Amino acid sequence: MFKFSSQNAFWLVIVILIIAFMSGNIVYPNVWNKVANWANNKYDFSLRKINSKFHLGLDLQGGAHLVYKADTSKVQGISSKEALESVRAVIERRVNLFGVAEPIVQISEGLNKEPRLIVELAGVSNIKQAISMIGQTPFLEFKKEANENEIEQADPLGFISTKLNGSYLKKAQLEFDQISNIPIVTLQFNSEGGDIFANLTKENLGKKIAIYLDGFPVTTPVVQGIITGGRAQITGQFTQEEAKLLRNNLNAGALPVPIEIISQQTIGASLGKNSLDKMITAGIGGIIVLIVFMILYYRLPGIVGIISLAVYIAIILFIYKLIPITLTLSGIAGFVLSLGMAIDANVLIFERLKEELRAGRGLEGSIQEGFIRAWSSIRIGNISTILTTLILYTIGTSFVQGFALTLGIGILFSMFASVFVTRLILTILSNTKFKKNKFIWKSLI
Repeated sequence: MFKFSSQNAFWLVIVILIIAFMSGNIVYPNVWNKVANWANNKYDFSLRKINSKFHLGLDLQGGAHLVYKADTSKVQGISSKEALESVRAVIERRVNLFGVAEPIVQISEGLNKEPRLIVELAGVSNIKQAISMIGQTPFLEFKKEANENEIEQADPLGFISTKLNGSYLKKAQLEFDQISNIPIVTLQFNSEGGDIFANLTKENLGKKIAIYLDGFPVTTPVVQGIITGGRAQITGQFTQEEAKLLRNNLNAGALPVPIEIISQQTIGASLGKNSLDKMITAGIGGIIVLIVFMILYYRLPGIVGIISLAVYIAIILFIYKLIPITLTLSGIAGFVLSLGMAIDANVLIFERLKEELRAGRGLEGSIQEGFIRAWSSIRIGNISTILTTLILYTIGTSFVQGFALTLGIGILFSMFASVFVTRLILTILSNTKFKKNKFIWKSLI
């Protein structure tokens, strides 16, 4: 454990309080936004307002939870997993275009290990329209650059449709160049598609052929030569992830993977708001009870613990907003649990301090030794909890992952608040006139 002088501790606390104050203003920016309005109107400044909203999940914002069954029985030449990834990519793009903020589209298994696609659409009001859009068969088509005589038929990007579409494409694969090891995407057409593609490349040498999925271009390669044999490759400075995404997009429009909705759950916005209001009320009530208990039982150390907790709340909510983390009821439960563990660490520290003081050690020495003795227990308990959150996040569903993520991040920062901030403030107080005031330290003596 590091040892701080009173002067160094003082300046570190000042820096931490400034960071906490700034974080608090970002989390709850009403005061800042009012100041920004006043300054912009009076002095013609251009101060930006801060968005006060957190990203809320399905159970808090309302929306739809949809489960689809995917039929991969007709998929050939590619694994079922890759086919499902392709369909998942298309669904994710479609719900993004529908205006859904941070949709969740996951691949899962049913009771008989049948593939399932789980779609969570937070904030969607027109559920029927969303279901209709998701259930459409992906449409893949190849377009060429329009010439002067075809310009009226071209789209805004200057491309015009051809005979070639996804029905002629057998599969797309991710491969690597044997010399440069750069990722490339290969296409394999059926016999009829191969002939159409050969004529298309012959007529468009040196020009672009755009590949569209659901009406949007996914790639626009330039024709380098006449391609025969029904096989082609798309090259470029792709990263492996970019090449995988392109392969999935192409396969999504070529593979027959029909999906059927088997479960639909709609959560009203009013129900979500009611749950959020109850959670906030319960959280505020719990914090107030906690403040009263800490001050009455531990007095000055209790106040230090509450300051440490306030710093923790401001910084952790700022982190949630910065990432951003989509908050659900389970995620908020994880945050509340991390608050409890932060206070638990402070209680453990204060009890160790009490033992040192009762053994006859001076206040400053007791603080040093008490933190050293408490740290091992705090470290072991929190590390075991973090390992548990990692397991839950790895194997859990979206709601479990939300709980694990907020709890895991909260635990990391609670260790900082309870050990570092609390210790710095107590170090400062141990070298002031408060040191001799027995009443405010009585709970530890």
